[in-house]
Amino acid sequence: MKEQESTYNFIAIEGNIGAGKTTLAKKIAEDFNARLILEQFAENPFLPKFYAEPEKHAFPLELSFLAERYQQLKTELGSQDLFKSGIISDYFFLKSLIFAQANLGADEFGLYSKLFHIINDSLPKPDLFVYLYHDVERLQENIKKRGRSYEQNISNDYLLKVQTAYFDFIKQLKDLRILVVDVNNIDFANDKEHYDKLLEIINQSYDFGITRITA
Repeated sequence: MKEQESTYNFIAIEGNIGAGKTTLAKKIAEDFNARLILEQFAENPFLPKFYAEPEKHAFPLELSFLAERYQQLKTELGSQDLFKSGIISDYFFLKSLIFAQANLGADEFGLYSKLFHIINDSLPKPDLFVYLYHDVERLQENIKKRGRSYEQNISNDYLLKVQTAYFDFIKQLKDLRILVVDVNNIDFANDKEHYDKLLEIINQSYDFGITRITA
């Protein structure tokens, strides 16, 4: 298949837990012959502990994610690959702040926020930030399907809290192209027509600010 050309040099795909970020990022990177950056969450030893005892392990979990994401993005975005066209990531560094606010108490979040803003300014921002919106029922279906043992007891309330935190931060973002796509009624992972439709939406030219689309 002939490689497609991307409108954007750096696209970050985001969404709640179970939204399909990694699946979509992999497919787009292949079609655009782009360099793929995937979050290395599976190697974080605090994650299963956090889901079992969130209050006890939230702060070390968020600090470890902050360090890992920063190190990865600083390395990946600072290097060049002459044989790849652009970059597709399955996360945006901003998610560090979003999940920290959802999981930490006020004092811990205040300290965390200071650390985040110190290092965030040194990272390049994506040319397009894509947020995949699913309702909680669809997220739970996806979580059950992928079968990660430590995710199976995630509550609807927690997913709603994360979703709300994302939207609160998205509203505050300035000088970014933000595309919020309602993908409740499409199966971009398994249906090529659905995927092609979503890819066409993502690859359009957008002005700075928030654009909301139902796929």
